[in-house]
Amino acid sequence: MEQAGTGQQTHCPYCALQCAMTVTASSHGRNDGVTITGREFPTNRGGLCRKGWSAADLLSHPDRLTAPLVRGADGVLREAEWDAVLHLIADRVRSIQAESGRDSVAVFGGGGLTNEKAYTLGKFARLALRTSRIDYNGRFCMSSAAAAGNRAFGVDRGLPFPLEDLDAASVVLLLGSNTADTMPPFVQHLRGAQAAAGLIVVDPRRSATARLTDQGKGVHLQPTPGTDLALLLGLAHVVVAEGLEDRRYLAARTSGYDDVARGLARWWPERVQGITGVPAAAIRATARLLAQGARSGAQGGPGAYILTGRGIEQHADGTDTTTAAINLALLLGLPGTLHSGFGTLTGQGNGQGGREHGQKADQLPGYRKITDPAARAHVAAVWGVPEDAIPGPGLPAVELLASLGRPGGTRCLFVHGANIAVSAPNASTVIDGLRSLDLLVVSDFFLSETAALADIVLPVLQWAEEEGTVTNLEGRVLRRRAAVAPPPGARSELWLMQELARLLEAPSLFSDDPATMFDELARASAGGIADYSGLDYSVLEGGAAAYWPYPAGSTGTPRLFLDAFTHPTGRAVLVPVAPRSAALDARVPAPLLLATGRLLEHYQSGTQTRRVTELLAAQPAARLQLHPATAQDLGIAQDDPVVVTSAHGEARALADLTADIRQDTVFLAFHYAEAESANRLTGGATDPVSGMPEFKTTPVRVASLSTRAFTDQLEAIA
Repeated sequence: MEQAGTGQQTHCPYCALQCAMTVTASSHGRNDGVTITGREFPTNRGGLCRKGWSAADLLSHPDRLTAPLVRGADGVLREAEWDAVLHLIADRVRSIQAESGRDSVAVFGGGGLTNEKAYTLGKFARLALRTSRIDYNGRFCMSSAAAAGNRAFGVDRGLPFPLEDLDAASVVLLLGSNTADTMPPFVQHLRGAQAAAGLIVVDPRRSATARLTDQGKGVHLQPTPGTDLALLLGLAHVVVAEGLEDRRYLAARTSGYDDVARGLARWWPERVQGITGVPAAAIRATARLLAQGARSGAQGGPGAYILTGRGIEQHADGTDTTTAAINLALLLGLPGTLHSGFGTLTGQGNGQGGREHGQKADQLPGYRKITDPAARAHVAAVWGVPEDAIPGPGLPAVELLASLGRPGGTRCLFVHGANIAVSAPNASTVIDGLRSLDLLVVSDFFLSETAALADIVLPVLQWAEEEGTVTNLEGRVLRRRAAVAPPPGARSELWLMQELARLLEAPSLFSDDPATMFDELARASAGGIADYSGLDYSVLEGGAAAYWPYPAGSTGTPRLFLDAFTHPTGRAVLVPVAPRSAALDARVPAPLLLATGRLLEHYQSGTQTRRVTELLAAQPAARLQLHPATAQDLGIAQDDPVVVTSAHGEARALADLTADIRQDTVFLAFHYAEAESANRLTGGATDPVSGMPEFKTTPVRVASLSTRAFTDQLEAIA
């Protein structure tokens, strides 16, 4: 760590863009004088968003946890000593597992943990707790995109090319992502397509990103929520029907074309218009614009890119929808070329690395399948344990949370880097499950809504207080560096896992040294899809552009697929998809469809950003966006308090009337808690392939609180 008063180069604690910044501690060494400046780097080019600029405010926040908390018999959390708390946890784990089996203890991780912590958490669950029950909040974020990428390309790396490649694009199709609000410095990489009038944004809202297409600088397609799959099939139909596909590329580099082409015959633009509300003429024009960009890219000129985000992925058919986007890209010959491409935009700060090294229920380090005998043998050898010491696959996040407190289910839960009381779907049921546990252990630096329910809270380090690595949305491995001293009493999660592993008599190495755990991660990943074996801290300290796969002896892989895709055949696979009736039936408006999402000022469950004064002042309360015509029909005026009701619960918000949203759609940010929690409204339906919850199309009713109160009075009288 550098001395107080000097700057330390590191990266932002928030989204997967991982903007470069310099953190400078005060000359007197305390955390209340820390300053942040943007640093030149390919992803952000010196820019930061409001969240990044204000990130230092959290380092000296009065809410910071600095001692373990244990809930007493009277229900009150009180400070306790570390040694006694760790012994208490170990004793309770042993007792619960003796009574109910190893899988009665579970772990829930997070996409914001460093690679070292994510790797060690997966190892800790399987070797120290000896449980199969581990999953993480990335299941709510990237799982559908990952599943689609794996089946089409044989690998899941959000962007298989450097972000800077977008600068030269003449056409960019952006589906379901509001990057202008969620990662503002990203927008500069869209300027070339915007200038060429080739920026195409698909979103039911006229978001900040959609507004980049104003003044003739692009196209905004505004489909009915949940109909993105039909829209993509319509675009692909035009490509095939008008002979716009790249037949040479398809023949040389793909399989499955005939089956996909036959299925597309049914999705002519006029039919798709009736489903999506997007005019048939706009569908044809968009397909032709994409094909024009693809042809230019194939000739070495400005190319075309298709990018997807959570808006099309967080659905019960999110894997199929993302697959349809990949099919469209393959038909046009985009993936694996120098001037065009396809990618998905990772959201959480280490959402990419967090899913590569063992937090997922079905994976081992290196993005290996836990059911693969060769993968199990390799990892067991690195860990120095028998192969049968590694449990089999566990439960994906929604199923894991549904098991809380149930007979034969989870009795003890460890939570790291997540605030599931706010972020999980069907939040009220999840909260009931958390309350029913015999033991809930939460590691956090603030008393989040989940930590407030815990039996034991463990105070851990923040981003600027610890060493480690993260992997950004491009698959680039980056060094996070400690810039300030942690408060006395807070401990590294690596340290606490080391100590608990010792008390639980776990085999293998558990170290509180991040470099040691990274070196083991690299060995465990060797030969896997996400191979980090050629990396160590000395390589990363040298400023190498470290894109995985980075096997020993290599210089990394900035651009995947240039020579071959990752399937054994070397070919990408086009997979036929079509809307499933079950998914469509679940979206019948009642009378409105709710989409949840993020705001410029806040991040994830708001545990951090709701504690930053300027961010909270800008967005202090949950606001429900609805169209003025819809509001008029419901007797709702601007800033009226409203109640939103679904089959799963209700939430309260202030009305925000805007013509930027469809009349059949309402939007609520998911950063707020308790009565304002958007996830009180969402349900437990999941994608059958990825386990992704349905976040974007929940049928809801909306009423002003005054109208609701009057209705309740009438019902009481009746």
